[in-house]
Amino acid sequence: MVRYDINKLQMQNIELKNEINSLHEKTKGVAKEDSFNVVRASQAELQSTLNNLSKDIQNLSGRFDESKFYTENTLKNMTTEIDIIKLQITSLEGQIKDIKTKLDTMENQIQQQKEKAKEQKKEEIDLSKKEETSGEDASYGAKAKYDAAYATFESKKYREARDQFEYFTREFPNNDLTANAYFWIAETYYREKDYENAILAYETLLKKYPENKKIPNALYKQALCFIEIGENKVGRVLLEQVIDRYPQSTESKLAQKKLDDLNKKPSKKK
Repeated sequence: MVRYDINKLQMQNIELKNEINSLHEKTKGVAKEDSFNVVRASQAELQSTLNNLSKDIQNLSGRFDESKFYTENTLKNMTTEIDIIKLQITSLEGQIKDIKTKLDTMENQIQQQKEKAKEQKKEEIDLSKKEETSGEDASYGAKAKYDAAYATFESKKYREARDQFEYFTREFPNNDLTANAYFWIAETYYREKDYENAILAYETLLKKYPENKKIPNALYKQALCFIEIGENKVGRVLLEQVIDRYPQSTESKLAQKKLDDLNKKPSKKK
């Protein structure tokens, strides 16, 4: 629009110049002074109009330059905003990729857990069939199965022994030897140095059978497991519980000795 106004004024300016030139031609043959004055007046008026048009052109040119500057500046700002949006999109794409990777990892872990559970179930079924077809008769009861599991443990076949003891706890949940079976399950993890699972297994015994004779040993071993994984503070607390609750037990003396050993060296984890 501004460009159109400028062109229009320029055309008017050209027309005025043409009129002035025409007046000059007409005044060449005029001799009378009054006619000349009239022409001069007309020329002055036209010149004034021309000057005004020139000013209008300058104003419009200024507006055009201002509009051009604003447009260029706006385009520059838009370009900057577009670059920022591109960076944000790139960042979001990276985040989406990370999330997808984590989801894939989780799916793999879930699949592995399913396969592990399936394998354990199969082992339980195989173990059950093995015991059913082993020629045992009605007189071969809970004690015989417990003794068989313990013999496997003594042979250092800890995984197989654990399966047998777990089967025993399910088959004979109210038997007098069931608490012992839970203890030996925890012991299989401890012997394999799987201290975290051992802690959980000992805790099962502590909660289910708090008055069982193996509780002092279970509490002491649980303390050792915490120390093995760097949780010395928790381990110390459990050792002190062994000493306070079972002062006459063998585990109480072992707990005191372990505390003395810990006090001789700085704790790794407070």
